[in-house]
Amino acid sequence: MNILDDALTWLNDPLNWTAPGGLIDRTGEHLAMTGIAVLLAALVALPLGIWLGHTGRGAAATIVAANTTRALPTFGILLILAAGGLFGDRAAIIGAAVFAVPLILSNTYTGVAGVDPAARDAARGMGMAPLRSLWIVELPLAVPLIAAGLRTAIVQVVATIPLAAFVGGGGLGVPLRAGFATQRYGQVLALGLVIALLCLAIDGLLSLVQRAVTPRPLRASARVRG
Repeated sequence: MNILDDALTWLNDPLNWTAPGGLIDRTGEHLAMTGIAVLLAALVALPLGIWLGHTGRGAAATIVAANTTRALPTFGILLILAAGGLFGDRAAIIGAAVFAVPLILSNTYTGVAGVDPAARDAARGMGMAPLRSLWIVELPLAVPLIAAGLRTAIVQVVATIPLAAFVGGGGLGVPLRAGFATQRYGQVLALGLVIALLCLAIDGLLSLVQRAVTPRPLRASARVRG
């Protein structure tokens, strides 16, 4: 049989799905690690991006510094953490969070900074304080770009988390690494297909969420521009 046949055979084996440590268990681990990593990244990037976009203070230097982390491969970050004695899920989550911060930060900053100045002037003319203007006017207008940044970060972290297995972590990378170790390339292909389909499914779901959180006038405006 060729590799594709081996992959289909592996995917059609119920034990590979339902056995302890099978695909269902590993997918749960994978999604949990993704959620924690993106949450950590969002706790750093969202407040910072909102503040930078609202005030414009030190924005260029901060965005450049954050984007320099994107030049580091995630596997390189994991190796650095492993050299420092940090292994397993914790190392993978930290590495993925470092990877996700620039994606969320840049979109959040761009969304808030790109709000139409006329909208800010109108809020000021109505007597709104800066924080109230930020909450009532600027953030709703920035929601589409902020949501897009979160969506991109989540999907890319899902695709990156398999590297956790190479530093002793869990998730779908565990059977993927086992396939490489035993030269079962049908299993490797099967896991690649599972991860790709998981990314596509999550991206499709998040596109619906992004549309739902976008204020209706902005959705109408986008349709008119389209």
